[in-house]
Amino acid sequence: MAGLFDPMKIGNVTIRNRIGMSPMCQYRAEGDGVPHDWHRTHYRSRALGGTGLILTEMTDVEPRGRINEGCLGLWNRAQSDAFRRVADEVHAEGAAFGIQIAHAGRKSTLDDPVAPSAVPFAEGRATPRALTVDEIQGLVEAFARSAELAVDAGVDVIELHGAHGYLIHQFLSPISNLRDDEYADPARFAIDVVRAVKARIPSQLPLMLRISMQEYQPGGYGPTHLLPILPKLVEAGVDLFDVSTGGNGPARPEAYPGYHLRHATTVRDTSEVPVATVGQMNSPALADFAVRESMTDLVLIGKALLRTPYWAHEAALALGRDHELPGEYAKGV
Repeated sequence: MAGLFDPMKIGNVTIRNRIGMSPMCQYRAEGDGVPHDWHRTHYRSRALGGTGLILTEMTDVEPRGRINEGCLGLWNRAQSDAFRRVADEVHAEGAAFGIQIAHAGRKSTLDDPVAPSAVPFAEGRATPRALTVDEIQGLVEAFARSAELAVDAGVDVIELHGAHGYLIHQFLSPISNLRDDEYADPARFAIDVVRAVKARIPSQLPLMLRISMQEYQPGGYGPTHLLPILPKLVEAGVDLFDVSTGGNGPARPEAYPGYHLRHATTVRDTSEVPVATVGQMNSPALADFAVRESMTDLVLIGKALLRTPYWAHEAALALGRDHELPGEYAKGV
């Protein structure tokens, strides 16, 4: 039975262990969406510390798709070239590298927020403009173009952000999708995006999709809402689901260690593809147990990796696994 420090193969990529860095917005792009020295240091340090898969923060497919002007973007060649330098830094430390591509939709704080329907994210927030069908199809193409640019940047995996109240999630949810056309089907936009992206990337390049399995807002969906949609997304091209919850409104869940594991197991059993999950998986013993018991295939670490870039190294020591930091760093323990 695989454990936390056994390698994982998905598509044509072998990840050296079952630890990933969860995408976490950093808001350091300085208005142009381009990663710079700060991002190279941020991501390389976690790779040096032993993390198997580095996933970037939410990276947006068009300027108005950003939460704010500090968000990363991937809609032009300058951004792709800069991401190539980040990928090179991560690969130099032996980790796999992925970019999470997304659109903030109604959660954008910039001018002209757009969404499936004219429903604000929360009281006091701007009311978004409902997208036309032509605009929706243009955004499908924007996702595909970002995926091409990600491939050019040297990624090993691509993740689509379909959770936490961002645009793909907004289409999936009855809270935010009140349409009466073909995109009233909650699965339609997500499937269109997955198909378009899959058609533009190498066939063996893994495609991940982050999903929120439960909403906490009044009127939001429960854990069974997405289950009939999962096989359709797999057929469209999803290779791994990254399982989370919430985000399509200000309500928040009661969080405790491993609180997404039950959802991850359900998604794994329903979709029959590998899953990753996040959610206070900071205990090495819990993370290893979850992998060994087939609750999840990949553990994503968030805030703990902000506190220490060497979480994976420390987890290996706690679990009695051999792991040495490179060069003179090995003398620091």
